[in-house]
Amino acid sequence: MKNFFSNLKGDAFGGITAGIVALPLALAFGVSSGLGPSAGLYGAIFLSFFAALFGGTNTQISGPTAPMTAVSMVLIAGLLAIHEGDVTKSLPIILAVFILAGLMQIGLGIFGFGKYIKYIPYPVVSGFMTAIGLIIIITQILPLVGYYPGEDQELIKQHMPHAEEMLLNDILKDEAGEGILVLENFKETVNRAGKITLAEMESEASILAANSASGALGSLKAIPRALQNINWLELLLALGTIILIYGFKRITTAIPSTLVALVVVSGIAIGFGLDYRPIEQIPSGFPMINMGIFTEFNFGNLMPYFFTAFTLALLGSIDSLLTSVVADNVTKTKHNSNKELIGQGIGNSIAALFGGLPGAGATIRTVVNINAGGKTRLSGMIAGVLLLVILLALGPVASQIPAAVLAGILITVGIGVMDYKGLKAIPSMPKDIKIGPLKLSSEVLIMIVVLLLSTFWNLVYAVGIGLVIASLMFMKKIGDLTAERSDVKALAKEKAWEDEADFPEKLKEEVFIKHLKGPLFFGSTSDFQNLSYQIPSTAKTVVIRLGRMQYMDQSGLYAMEDVLHGLNKNKITVLFVGLLKQPEYMMERIDIIPDLIPKEHIFNTFKECTQWIKLNVKDNH
Repeated sequence: MKNFFSNLKGDAFGGITAGIVALPLALAFGVSSGLGPSAGLYGAIFLSFFAALFGGTNTQISGPTAPMTAVSMVLIAGLLAIHEGDVTKSLPIILAVFILAGLMQIGLGIFGFGKYIKYIPYPVVSGFMTAIGLIIIITQILPLVGYYPGEDQELIKQHMPHAEEMLLNDILKDEAGEGILVLENFKETVNRAGKITLAEMESEASILAANSASGALGSLKAIPRALQNINWLELLLALGTIILIYGFKRITTAIPSTLVALVVVSGIAIGFGLDYRPIEQIPSGFPMINMGIFTEFNFGNLMPYFFTAFTLALLGSIDSLLTSVVADNVTKTKHNSNKELIGQGIGNSIAALFGGLPGAGATIRTVVNINAGGKTRLSGMIAGVLLLVILLALGPVASQIPAAVLAGILITVGIGVMDYKGLKAIPSMPKDIKIGPLKLSSEVLIMIVVLLLSTFWNLVYAVGIGLVIASLMFMKKIGDLTAERSDVKALAKEKAWEDEADFPEKLKEEVFIKHLKGPLFFGSTSDFQNLSYQIPSTAKTVVIRLGRMQYMDQSGLYAMEDVLHGLNKNKITVLFVGLLKQPEYMMERIDIIPDLIPKEHIFNTFKECTQWIKLNVKDNH
């Protein structure tokens, strides 16, 4: 406890500064997620406090981040579409997915997976981060120009027929649930359809119009209409915010430029009584647990989003641990990665209980905290408490912030989150694969595939596909390298190992020596299986040197079995030299040893093998 308060003044300054920096971002991420500004604020409050309290990085400041918000946005948009835009119906399952993601993070920490996060390939991370930036920028173009498809009367009219179809489908579903046969009792259907009001149809059409412009692809399709319906006041407020954010940084970095832009532009809009669009109302009072998570919980409804929860858990873990590494470099300390994951998981789970967005360790906020004097976990807890105080004291004031200001802030976040290092490296990466006539870099290909799929299809699946492609390409490269080093050649053509220099010249036609260098695994089995076809007709004995084959997987095991069966069929004697423990164990399990290779045909050294050959192999050529 003494150490906890050992840097009270510095932690107070660090926490307050980081909390102030976090405020506009929390509101902006909440709005862009689709759950409203309060969700971002609640996420920042609870995650910052509990991740700091239970985490493994003393100076870490956590809260909603761009990547986590982008994945959450996809989940929220999908569930809102299923529930016809009804947030109340969608919220329990959304928050249940967030809680599941937090519990998965706790599991990753408990089982020690923190050290394995570093093995995520850079091209996958690079493509994903750039996609996050593009998604944020593209989806904020419409609010930037003050265009909201759900309020476009002409677009709503275009969706009226589809809205009518949706409402009629609801009637048919209700009747099916009640056991009413429509064709036998068509009058009941007509009667119910007649009760549908024009207001209900317009409301349904408004939801469909808004859904048509959701996501990056939907936003791009809506841009032509948006440009025809620009709200110049909203555009000026957003551009003013962007200019202030970048311009104020040139004056000083001591005060967060995002906060300055938020206060100045909002102050002008409110002070001059401008007719702008405010953000959604932020509920006043202390956040309450959303009991719908428990009362409406259905495990079957949660299962389709299991992979989404895992993606959130994995992404939040990567994001947090990368920030932890940055904090270590600045403070010259060492974080506890597994404890950090447990802390992040606890924070995300508790935030979700109160309706907050999931998040992760935030690099900029963490660096701000350190520079302002934060040294212990108390700084992150103070940042959370400050945001809670702002919520309780200034909630009604914050509700007057123009939506265009948050759109401007998010545009700068999108620009900042893209991986320019990876993009700049595209021309210089070695072109190591060939697709038809084109020569490409496998690293660049993975990055572009993840980038495009993430931006225009599905963030969750894109990461999975990127990991699969990266793994397959890695395995191919390892297989090619193994095959290249393990070329099957006659001894006369192959460069002999040092201990083969004294091998009898007269027996070189009768004895074929195969060198295996590196693991025999599924990526290198095809070349090895060609061994039986490459042995000269004069050879009656094959020596397989295994002293440099440290590992054999199941694919390699069966490839070895196939080759040995083929050699035995051709009445060729096979000798093993230098067989190591793991391959020997594998071959004993399926009786390759001793059924195909008797113990007396296994030698520790090539010298022992040569002596056996001299005694048992005759010079016939």
